[in-house]
Amino acid sequence: MLSLLLMLAAQAAAPAQQPPLAASTPRQAAAQRWGTKEADFSINDFRFTSGEKLPTLRIHYSTLGKPHRNARGEIDNAVMVLHGTGGSGRQFLAPQFADELYGPGQPLDIRRYWIILPDGIGHGKSSKPSDGLRMRFPRYDYSDMVEAQYRLLHDGLGIRRMRLIMGTSMGCMHGLMWGETHPDFARALMPLGCEPVAIAGLNRMWRQLLIDGIKADPAWAGGAYKAQPLQGLRTAQTALFIAGAAPLNLQALYPDRDKAAAFARDRVAKAIQQLDANDLIYQVDASRTYDPSAKLGRITAPLVWINSADDFINPHNLDYPAQAVRQMKKARFRLVPETADTHGHGTHTWAVNWKGDLTDLLAQTEAPAE
Repeated sequence: MLSLLLMLAAQAAAPAQQPPLAASTPRQAAAQRWGTKEADFSINDFRFTSGEKLPTLRIHYSTLGKPHRNARGEIDNAVMVLHGTGGSGRQFLAPQFADELYGPGQPLDIRRYWIILPDGIGHGKSSKPSDGLRMRFPRYDYSDMVEAQYRLLHDGLGIRRMRLIMGTSMGCMHGLMWGETHPDFARALMPLGCEPVAIAGLNRMWRQLLIDGIKADPAWAGGAYKAQPLQGLRTAQTALFIAGAAPLNLQALYPDRDKAAAFARDRVAKAIQQLDANDLIYQVDASRTYDPSAKLGRITAPLVWINSADDFINPHNLDYPAQAVRQMKKARFRLVPETADTHGHGTHTWAVNWKGDLTDLLAQTEAPAE
């Protein structure tokens, strides 16, 4: 669960504080601070691209702020933020994201914008294998996840056009897919931390080895385990740790050999406690059909796309972004330079690195006064 590992790493790097007795969890405290509301949207007889169906697909989501309606009665201030593999919408309440974006005068000031944070299929509190179906759960892919997001926004929340769709990692890929499949639905797009090509090469290799590592554990038992297959999960989590690591940042934080080893072991051990093996297999495998490369010309919404130079998953020396931007109508790409303060693949969640780009995009796509 890459998103979870990155958040745990960030927490470990922060100064330790002694919590008061009976304190709420950091996530609960953040939800209270931002006035977050949570709800479920149910889709009956949802048909997946595999041909499989669920009688009821549950999509959980959180919201911050309030919807605003224009003179025509249409919601005009909705912003959707899409999480990465293994994450949930609530990860965007973390200080390195929320504190930079949601407060007064910040780019996504919740007095002005209505923020929607969905849990993708198979993630968070949305329908997933661990609800009971295990490996009989429909084999969803990214197109299913985007369709469910559209149904939530259009059918569930009554939105006809989004102010902005942005996303990190898997959510970045979903954002590109949104631009292709619903080109007029968002006034602006901001994908963070992905490539516009099929998941192949090293990116597919480490994902496949992760899945194989879980399935090779006899305790996995074809997905019918009575207890989590810990050896398989340890193998998977080790791969995720490496994929999400930031060399300069971790070298600066842990120059001592023993402390570095202890940190890595602690992060993996804590992350394993939050995992379900079947959920993780599905989450990582959902990228198998992703490939927006042939339809990038359909993306017409103004788009700002950010990657980071220290990203193991999306190496800076691949030339896909330069090729892709030339195919899109109103796109700009920027690579965040590597420093001791960037966070590898997780740089996409540290908004200080790109919130200026977001501010410019919102200004560029501001609608004229009615």
